[in-house]
Amino acid sequence: MSFEIIHKPTFTNQLLAVPKERVVQILEKVERLREDPSPHGTLKKKLHGYSGNVYRLRSGDYRVLYTYGDGWVTLLGVDERKDVYKGDRLLAEEPGVPVSRIPDVESLLQPEPSHDSHESDTPTRENEDLPFDMDEGLLRRLRIPREHFAALLECKTLDDLLDADVPDPVRERVFDAISSPDYERVLEQPDFLTGDVSDLLRFREGELLGFLLKLDPEQEKYVSWALNASGPTLVKGGPGTGKSTVALYRARSLVRSLRESGIENPRVLFTTYTNALVAFSEQLLWRLLGPDRDRVAVRTADSLVVRIVTSVDGQPDIADSRSLQNVLNEALDTAVFDGKGLQKRAQRRTVDQLSSEYLLEEIGSVIEAREIGSLDEYLTVPRAGRRVSLNATQRTAVWRVYESFLRTLDRHNLSTWQQVRRRAVEIVRSGEWSERFDGVLVDEAQDLDPTVLRLLVALCRSPNQLFVTADANQSIYGSSFRWADVHEDLKFRGRTGILRSNHRSTQEIGEAAHSYLRSAALDDPEEEQTYVLTGPKPAIRAVKAPYDESTLLARFLTGAAKEFRLGVGACAVLVPTEGAGRSVAAGLRELGMDAVYMPGRDLNLGSRDVKVITLKSAKGLEFPVVALAGFVRGALPGVPKGVSGEELEEALLRERRTLYVAMTRAMRALLVVSPAEKLPMLLSGFNPEYWNTGDNK
Repeated sequence: MSFEIIHKPTFTNQLLAVPKERVVQILEKVERLREDPSPHGTLKKKLHGYSGNVYRLRSGDYRVLYTYGDGWVTLLGVDERKDVYKGDRLLAEEPGVPVSRIPDVESLLQPEPSHDSHESDTPTRENEDLPFDMDEGLLRRLRIPREHFAALLECKTLDDLLDADVPDPVRERVFDAISSPDYERVLEQPDFLTGDVSDLLRFREGELLGFLLKLDPEQEKYVSWALNASGPTLVKGGPGTGKSTVALYRARSLVRSLRESGIENPRVLFTTYTNALVAFSEQLLWRLLGPDRDRVAVRTADSLVVRIVTSVDGQPDIADSRSLQNVLNEALDTAVFDGKGLQKRAQRRTVDQLSSEYLLEEIGSVIEAREIGSLDEYLTVPRAGRRVSLNATQRTAVWRVYESFLRTLDRHNLSTWQQVRRRAVEIVRSGEWSERFDGVLVDEAQDLDPTVLRLLVALCRSPNQLFVTADANQSIYGSSFRWADVHEDLKFRGRTGILRSNHRSTQEIGEAAHSYLRSAALDDPEEEQTYVLTGPKPAIRAVKAPYDESTLLARFLTGAAKEFRLGVGACAVLVPTEGAGRSVAAGLRELGMDAVYMPGRDLNLGSRDVKVITLKSAKGLEFPVVALAGFVRGALPGVPKGVSGEELEEALLRERRTLYVAMTRAMRALLVVSPAEKLPMLLSGFNPEYWNTGDNK
């Protein structure tokens, strides 16, 4: 039997630190594991002290740590440290950063005095010297960019390394090289395909830039599943199940399948949600596709929309939120309602009872996004996802406001995003835009307007080459809809797959987030969902004032980052509004923490600062340590003031899904900070079975 060899990032990080003359011998020993990884004599031994099965392979003064299972061997690390014996037992070494002396999450969240006492704003940290002095030779072997040499060479202690002004991947590589990792955590790292061990040598010599992620069997199934089916394919899954990764690997399979079918130079479109995800997707596809990388175009759906419309009409002037509010106000003043006297007053009361936010959503996500062209059609169309019921008189009133809204936009030469998307569909249908794709992959379809989905269907030459990923419970923009309402070609019967294994968040974070979401779920959660990782319960804590929130965040972020051997740049604080974000970032800076508010368009994931970003801008991202905060500063996401009844209920359910998405950005540690007084409805429903509520009774 031949075993497949895969590896963890720590292994390749440590391999870079091994002197060149020793690498070949080590890799020759690694190749033996392909034939038989089981313990044998003094060459291969099992290490005690780990919850998982960890083994040691000796190669001279070096040792390779690995684990194995049915048909696979995973390389965990390689270093020069001596085996540690106690009696006749081979023991696991202690982690390089002794976690036992780091405060656990629970202690970081103990209540502090209010802001009358400022003496202990941030956690104190004990210092521990580095095992040996770093030098330029080691940094060169680790392929550390020269611009980071100065910061690293100044490091004398582990805390210096944690605080060094370098990106986290650089910090992690140095940590792996100078200290024995905590292999319990290495076991939790993603797996990468090693291929032939000669590829490890090529990587060590700089000829190979990186390795491809190994998918689990569930994910791998959907990479090629139903490629030759008669219609489109849908893969559903919760946060962290790898939908986007599967879609990227599917792009490679699709290119190969199209070529085998006789299309020599296939053209495939991959659409994703944000510009940040476009850059990430392009980098992975570059490695996946090799010489076929030019066969796949990666774009946001809206960038394609603008490109199509601009080619025919010129660059559209799309109204921002403030302009839309002004246009609506003018439209309300000039709307002409039906009938006389009482009829007109009844219609006026209808629109007066709806908030401007709700009216704009009704116009954008129902009328425009669903391409409703007449009052008669609007009077009968289902309004899936809308809690406020509207009778015929009320719908007529909204339609008259919509007509006035269109006239006002035209006077100001403005367009809404929904109008531009609708216009793009018209251009494609009319034949004025002739470009088509042999295959189309739509990632995170739940956040696209039905109009955009119709456009993407129209751009795909054949419906059976359309691949869609979605999770209705992550839908935070617009209303829900049924696939049948979108396009007759979107019939997934027999071609819907479900991913159930969460690879991002711990089981505790995932289950806590689902318990919070339950009342607002648009889709039934998958009962069989499984988790790869475990950890502490996420926490909910109440504070009385912004200063108290800042000190709590400082303790939590600093302590959690150190516990997970990260810089604070691996932490994110997700906030409801831009104003709250700037305030939170300023509060953390006053306590000596490096924190920056980053608008979505300026998001810099490589920054060493704590990233303070809005809840919606965090969609599609992930961070080891996450806090949801800013609510004590009076801000709530997307809940209009002064509304009640069904409209308030709809807004709360939508924003509950927003918070659910934000919670599921957390990989290892999660904290939600709520106001101690006047607790908003949105921040209720934290079940102590799943959440650390701080109640020790």
